[in-house]
Amino acid sequence: MSGTRIIESERGTIQHILFDLDGTLADTAQDLAFTLNKLLQHEGRNTLPFEQIRPVVSNGATALIEFGFGDAVPADKFKQLTQQFLDIYQNHLTHRTTLFPGMTELLQTIEARGQLWGVVTNKPSWLTDPLMAELGLAQRAACIVSGDTVEHKKPHPQPMYHACELMGVSAAECIYVGDARRDIEAGQRAGMKTLAALFGYISDGDDPATWGADGMIEHPREIIEWQRRFNQES
Repeated sequence: MSGTRIIESERGTIQHILFDLDGTLADTAQDLAFTLNKLLQHEGRNTLPFEQIRPVVSNGATALIEFGFGDAVPADKFKQLTQQFLDIYQNHLTHRTTLFPGMTELLQTIEARGQLWGVVTNKPSWLTDPLMAELGLAQRAACIVSGDTVEHKKPHPQPMYHACELMGVSAAECIYVGDARRDIEAGQRAGMKTLAALFGYISDGDDPATWGADGMIEHPREIIEWQRRFNQES
């Protein structure tokens, strides 16, 4: 991971950006949809359209299996399906996964300014770490906090605090960007500014306007403008 580069005179301003992974930093939906449909085929079931699977992706493997197989699957069978799902996905992490349009340029801008960026995700580290490495981001991120890095997951603020510790910054210096209510809640509880990523995996029945985020964005480039706005307000 990259070292901490904090200019003392600028402490207290909002300098650094933390991202959720699936549906915010990286567009992982194609590979996760492939995984679910491969599992459905293996179990003799019909595959599902990508458009139906996409909104569920941010909720993880458990939600995807429930979506594909229903919620009446016996516990032992569900455990088996979960392991099969993860085995398939582990071998298809970045076959079709890319950064969202504009994210590459955003990361370059953040780095050119000497600011830091990192990832806080509920995805387990044994999937997060190779995915970040395969995307060429593992050494560039100032921190990578996965769902099993600390005791609690989002929406608990502990992962957010841990990310700040790794970067050597305060929560008040950070913006957290995510595409789910739990992301916004975790960021707020940690004392960060929050942005809802409307380009992420949001279902028709969910309303990001009710999450209480400090702002909502349609494209990653808007993050820099929000950062400027937050600093003007402070």
